[in-house]
Amino acid sequence: MSGPLAGVSIVEIGSIGPGPFAAMVFADLGALVVRVERSGGGLTAAPMDPLLRGRAASITLDLKRPEGVEVVLRLVERSDVLIEGFRPGVAERLGIGPDAAAARNPRIVYGRITGWGQDGPMAGEAGHDIDYLAVAGALHPIGTSDRPPPPPLNLVADFGGGGMLLVVGVLAALIERQSSGVGQVVDAAMVEGSALLTTMFHGLTALGLWTDRRGDNLLDGAAPFYRCYATADDRYVAVGALEPRFYAALLDGLGLTGEDLPGQYDRRGWGRLQERFAAAFTTRTRDEWAAHFAGTDACVAPVLALAEAPGDAHMSARDAFVEVDGVMQPSPAPRFSRSTGPGPSPARPAGGDARALLLDLGYRPDEIEELIQGAARPA
Repeated sequence: MSGPLAGVSIVEIGSIGPGPFAAMVFADLGALVVRVERSGGGLTAAPMDPLLRGRAASITLDLKRPEGVEVVLRLVERSDVLIEGFRPGVAERLGIGPDAAAARNPRIVYGRITGWGQDGPMAGEAGHDIDYLAVAGALHPIGTSDRPPPPPLNLVADFGGGGMLLVVGVLAALIERQSSGVGQVVDAAMVEGSALLTTMFHGLTALGLWTDRRGDNLLDGAAPFYRCYATADDRYVAVGALEPRFYAALLDGLGLTGEDLPGQYDRRGWGRLQERFAAAFTTRTRDEWAAHFAGTDACVAPVLALAEAPGDAHMSARDAFVEVDGVMQPSPAPRFSRSTGPGPSPARPAGGDARALLLDLGYRPDEIEELIQGAARPA
């Protein structure tokens, strides 16, 4: 293996969303990740899912059987990290909770990701990205004042405030372990990660520079120089000309320099500026505007669809996307000057490495067959 995390071994208990995303990031950085699929768990691992790329091995186990739990604990004995995404208390009931893992390996870093956290009034309740955003105060500021807040996909709570925060927490615990010699539990709650991402806006509110009215602030679409505009072909461009010199480049590119317009930060004139900019952008297509503003500091960019992004000149030049097993997907990030990662490999067939992995763990051939058959039995 190569990459900055080469030599780090991780056990991933199968889940969906932020857990696999965190495991993908670890694998992209060179960690050896073994994914444990849960038989009868209601999860379907799509064979070409980019979130499952880079795993070193995949094994299917029935975690309701002691034999399956024992396999997980044997993996823990020789690993640095275990990550799971159960509701609070489930891992303990199964016998693979933090105490059971630490009894086998005191150095294990136990990463847990949930929506609401391991305790608190809502800890046991179901939820999804949009719910965590709502309670964290991260959903209310998004959108316009005349409509309900739109879901920002599931990027913020699941992947930003959840999976990425779990990665940060686990890496911090691994660094701390170098001095303490022991592992610890990392409790990554998506609702808290989502709140963390709003830190700047709490600061702006304290300074009187942000209001609770959607579509009334500098970065939520109210400012005519920080929003999207439709073009002649019913596509969009994104404008982010916040600084005065960038705003001047925007006016110049739109042919509005010298026109009698309100000042950039005169909020009373924002409605007029928005109308003027909107009319100007409808005179050309999206790609014509992209070419027109290329090489300038006007902070104008084409709004690309998912399928278009890999073909963008800049993204292509930086190899920001890679095709793996016939699926175009984002390349690993960030980049490193020395310890370049291995490059993403396709997802392992679900449970396809059971025999080799169990043999490596010291199981006899007859025990291996019993474990494989047990995992295949209906729950």
